[in-house]
Amino acid sequence: MKFTNRHKNVELIIAEELLVGLERYGLAQYPNEFGGFLLGYYSEDFTQLYVIDAILPKKYKGIPSLFERSIEGMEEIFRDLFERKKLQYVGEWHSHIDGTSMYSQTDLQAMTEIANHDTVYIENPILLIMSIGEKGRKDFSIYLYDNSNLYKYE
Repeated sequence: MKFTNRHKNVELIIAEELLVGLERYGLAQYPNEFGGFLLGYYSEDFTQLYVIDAILPKKYKGIPSLFERSIEGMEEIFRDLFERKKLQYVGEWHSHIDGTSMYSQTDLQAMTEIANHDTVYIENPILLIMSIGEKGRKDFSIYLYDNSNLYKYE
C-alpha cells in the first residue's frame, strides 16, 4: 500500500500483511490499547519510506484509553536489526479502542518527546494509529511528525 505526505512530499510504502499483524497484536490486547515500534528504511533521496516490520516493547502499560511503552531493553534489539537487516526505527504505532484513528493531544505530546529524545536519530518519525473494535480493525491513519505537528499521509 502506498500513501503520500504532501507536507514533506514523502511516499510511504507498507504491506497489508504488516497491517494485519498490527491488527492481531491490537486485538489480542483488546479492550486495552497496545502498540510498539515501526522499522524500515528511507530511499537514498529520502522521498520514499518503506515500513517493513514492527517490534513490541518489552515493558508497557495499556488501558482502554492509554498506551505507554518503555525503551528499556530495546537498544540491543534495534542494533541487531540494523546490523543484520539494515532496518532502523522509523516511528511508532498504537491502537485506539472503539474510537477513531485521529491522533490525540497525548499522542502529539508523546511524538514530540520521542522526536526530541537523544536516542532518536530521525527527524520525522511516523505515527500509525489503528482503530480496533471487538472484531478487529476499523480504520487506521499514518502521520508524519515535523516541528511539533503531525501531518497525515493520504
